[in-house]
Amino acid sequence: MGLRHVSRQLAGKVAIVLGAGGEGNMGQAIARRFAAEGARLVVSGRTLQSLEPLAAALDGKAVACDICSAPSLERLAQAAVDAFSRIDIAVDCTGRNFARPFLETTEADLAAMYDLQFKGPFQFLQAMVRAMTDGGSIIRISSAASTILLDDYAAYRGTKAAMDQVARSVADEFGARGIRVNSISPGAVRTPMTEGVWSYPGVVEAFSRTSPLGRTATVEEIAAAATFLASDDCFMTGENLHVSGGLMLRRNPSSAQIRAAMTD
Repeated sequence: MGLRHVSRQLAGKVAIVLGAGGEGNMGQAIARRFAAEGARLVVSGRTLQSLEPLAAALDGKAVACDICSAPSLERLAQAAVDAFSRIDIAVDCTGRNFARPFLETTEADLAAMYDLQFKGPFQFLQAMVRAMTDGGSIIRISSAASTILLDDYAAYRGTKAAMDQVARSVADEFGARGIRVNSISPGAVRTPMTEGVWSYPGVVEAFSRTSPLGRTATVEEIAAAATFLASDDCFMTGENLHVSGGLMLRRNPSSAQIRAAMTD
């Protein structure tokens, strides 16, 4: 799997990873890293067909789940408890790459983004907190764009930023129960969700130039950060861990720069 520094630091833990249905996405990378670190896995997404090969490879369990449905999320949590008796780690990797100019964003666009990137993640936190009877670590994938500007991403940025604050509230309220809640904010990462943009070589170069480290992150680097947040060595809660190569020191490329890169 090309993993470095695997130390079995999640040995014996039970982890749910929602959003693991896309080949090569962050959810799959996190699930594979967690399994290599010794966790027992429940991998989830909208369709079993895309999940079952991953579950088989990781000796885990595949459960279909629609994050926009509270009953579906409750069934996911119960399936993990039924299979492994408890939940120690829960990761929400769901999301949608949505870019549209502010004045062109429709009511339907807003409703879709609200359901997928606010209501659904809110209800995911509710379901996981209810199911965690002996503490645990909840991790959600946010975005560097929730903090720094990215043109034409108002709806995307707004829903991600709103959930950043919800996560902090949940971390504060349930810390006494031993439940930690943290976010990871990647910068530009090449995943199936963003492949339509990354297929233009100039776009990769445009984002790489904005990073003090000179390149974009990999899904494996996001998985390494998630492993730390999931481990017992992590004494953090209510935090937003930026895994972006120093992007917060600068900014994303402008829409004009991205368009130019796509036409070069």
